[in-house]
Amino acid sequence: MSFLPPSARPRRLAARLRERLDRADRVSVAAALVAVAAGVATFAIAATVFSHHSANHDEGVYLTQAALLLGGQLEFHAGPLADAVHPWFFIEDGGRLYPKYNPVPAAMFAVTMGAFGEPRVTLAAVAAGNAALVYLLGSLTFGRRAGLAAAVLFAASPMAVATSAVFLPYAPTTLFNLTFAVAYLRSVRDRSLRAAGVAGVAIGLAFFARPYTAVLFAAPFICHALWRVGSAVRRFGAETGRSTPRALASLGRRALSVGGVRGLPDPIRRHGLTALFGTLFVGVTLAYNVRMTGSPLTFPYQVFAPMDGPGFGERRILGHSVDYTLGLALESNRYALQEIATRWFVAGPLGTAMALVGVAVALWGWRASGDPSGPVVADRTLTGDRAPAGSPAFRRTAALLLVGVAVSVAVGNVYFWGTHNALADLSDPTDGLASLFGPFYHFDLLVPLSAFGGLAVAAVARALSAARERAVARGVSPAVAGAALAVVVALAVAGGGVAAVDAAADPIERNAAVDEKHEAAYAPFDETTFEDGLVFLPTPYGEWQNHPFQYLRNEPGLDGDVVYALDRDPVENFAVLDAYPDRTLYRYGYQGVWTASPETRVTPKLEALDRRSGARIDAETTVGVPDRVARAQVRVDPRRGAAGGPDHVSYAVSDLGDSLAVDWTVTPEGVRLPDAAAAGDADAAEPVPFDPEGDVVAVTVTLVDPAGSTFTYRQEVTVRVTEGGEVGADDERVEAVWPPERSTCRLVSECGTRGTYLPDEPDAHPEWVAFETDAETSD
Repeated sequence: MSFLPPSARPRRLAARLRERLDRADRVSVAAALVAVAAGVATFAIAATVFSHHSANHDEGVYLTQAALLLGGQLEFHAGPLADAVHPWFFIEDGGRLYPKYNPVPAAMFAVTMGAFGEPRVTLAAVAAGNAALVYLLGSLTFGRRAGLAAAVLFAASPMAVATSAVFLPYAPTTLFNLTFAVAYLRSVRDRSLRAAGVAGVAIGLAFFARPYTAVLFAAPFICHALWRVGSAVRRFGAETGRSTPRALASLGRRALSVGGVRGLPDPIRRHGLTALFGTLFVGVTLAYNVRMTGSPLTFPYQVFAPMDGPGFGERRILGHSVDYTLGLALESNRYALQEIATRWFVAGPLGTAMALVGVAVALWGWRASGDPSGPVVADRTLTGDRAPAGSPAFRRTAALLLVGVAVSVAVGNVYFWGTHNALADLSDPTDGLASLFGPFYHFDLLVPLSAFGGLAVAAVARALSAARERAVARGVSPAVAGAALAVVVALAVAGGGVAAVDAAADPIERNAAVDEKHEAAYAPFDETTFEDGLVFLPTPYGEWQNHPFQYLRNEPGLDGDVVYALDRDPVENFAVLDAYPDRTLYRYGYQGVWTASPETRVTPKLEALDRRSGARIDAETTVGVPDRVARAQVRVDPRRGAAGGPDHVSYAVSDLGDSLAVDWTVTPEGVRLPDAAAAGDADAAEPVPFDPEGDVVAVTVTLVDPAGSTFTYRQEVTVRVTEGGEVGADDERVEAVWPPERSTCRLVSECGTRGTYLPDEPDAHPEWVAFETDAETSD
């Protein structure tokens, strides 16, 4: 029991906390706080700026794949409905639909999707993990204060901020690459077999996630490992008097003998273990290829687009192709590196300049003492830092490996045309996906840039601290010297912070504009609770689901509370309706044109549908008529039509008021305009046949003013002929999807989604516009 007064208890708790912090490693605590802040910021950005996902439709691929994995599936089994539910970047194979991407990033998203119902938790964990690993990598190479600064620089880089907050594979793959780098260096420094094994697993998972990305990152480490293994073989040969080939053969026999592995030279054991685990995951990758494509060396992305991989010459994916020459590759990658240096690394040019200063500091330290971190950690009384563990040779090796990563990533991406595609217009930094996320195929470049930038920050901090000590030694008051130092540091932090915020603000604002567009477009879905729903979606970019509507995804069994199907050919739409006969039907549409531009908005509508069936369907359409309209033309046009009758009929109306009612009838024989005979055109009263398997019939009312300008009310109804009761001519019935799709068009009779009629948006049309249609069925 405590006898302290209540007012003293908070002070005692605060004192204990301060005591524990004093005992703790403050730099490590600060690094942990940076990692947590990176994770929290990433989650917040993902939930707000990307609340309805980004303009990169690959997000939908990975989230759909994650849901499949949670359902214990690697693919959809859609059967004959595969085309109707075909997601973006999925491959169709006999009714089976599987993604072009490997499943590792999706599996990471699936973990928190299943555990918390929120996959954004994975994004936060990956961002925090990357920041923590950059700290560890920087600490191993240049000291912990440099590592702390590197973590801040990495986490604050616009490319890390934007790319880490979306469901894309680049940040998750970097998490594995960084784990590999830290574990590899620790295995070298500490001669740790455990760290060597972790390194192998990490790079193996990175390979399974993104093979080319993993190979580029690991290339300098592989070269270093081969060099160390070769040196060990040569030493063994010198010690035993054998030539190098004979020494290698002897070591091989020793490795194959029982317990012989323990007798191998230490570098061979450790790097061999790393290689073993890495190779095992390469085998897993090849096994996955066999499961999905039938061939170990054929990746799913190659099945989707055989000319989409690394290489020069003709590169192609879907309808997009380019002659990817070396000149175009160099120009595209030069521009990408320029963009990273000036816009996508922290603080833009200022941050890049700090990284270059860090390289100069490392070279100076290397030349002066053989240790790239020497100038930073030489005087521990000034910095309060502890020198990084390991020898100067180890730290030199670590620094060289970071340089190697920068070179391999920059050079290796020249061979891949993806950077060219992401940049879109090389003269416009606001065009293409790179304008929203940066040149994301170069994401791993942030690691060496941050590490050397952190070294520069630590060197500047040491120089300022040394200047303060010199000033005190010359008689300047410690308080004055400390105040001057505080002012300089505050100005530097403020300037760097302003530059960093300014660099990150532009892409965040552009992505926020995209999200505002998405939020408006998806508003009907956010406001609707579905229960056994079936929604037909438009196809502005072709017959793909989740391209662009990646927010609207099917569940693995295609049997969730809502199923999404593409609005396509009438025969195919009726096949979907027959497969889901008891669901509540909807059709999603919008007024406007869907484009990638965030400034181009659409006004959405989610319309409830019904299936109406009978021996005949009698419909009446009433439209509003403005003043000065001289006449109207009523017309019926089936899209496909059928033999044995006219391909269209029409009649004119000259006696108009402020509205016009048009009667039309659908029967198995075709569509009739009963008022045509009354208008004096008996031929127009004949039925217009449509394709009985399924057709779209357009009924239009075109208003014509004295100057010849027109305004058309257009409605398109999906119909087919069915059989009821016993099969026979007398049993034929007509079925229609109701209501028709309605649009209003100026000067033309058909204007697509630009003229979509919005009955609940009166401000979307002139005040005189009215468009009502109703129907009754009869047997």
